[in-house]
Amino acid sequence: MANSKFMTPVKPSEALAAIVGPSPLPRTEVTRKLWAYIKKDQVSMFDMTKLVSKHVS
Repeated sequence: MANSKFMTPVKPSEALAAIVGPSPLPRTEVTRKLWAYIKKDQVSMFDMTKLVSKHVS
């Protein structure tokens, strides 16, 4: 299933955890929390994916 990778919990980096919390979350939840934090005005969805990838393991 292609979408299952997006639902696998990932551990946020220390910098990202300051925004989304330290617990492992699915990438979809990380994105939702980031959108709420930035109020959707500062980056595009494509930019956000690239930025998030640097902060999860």
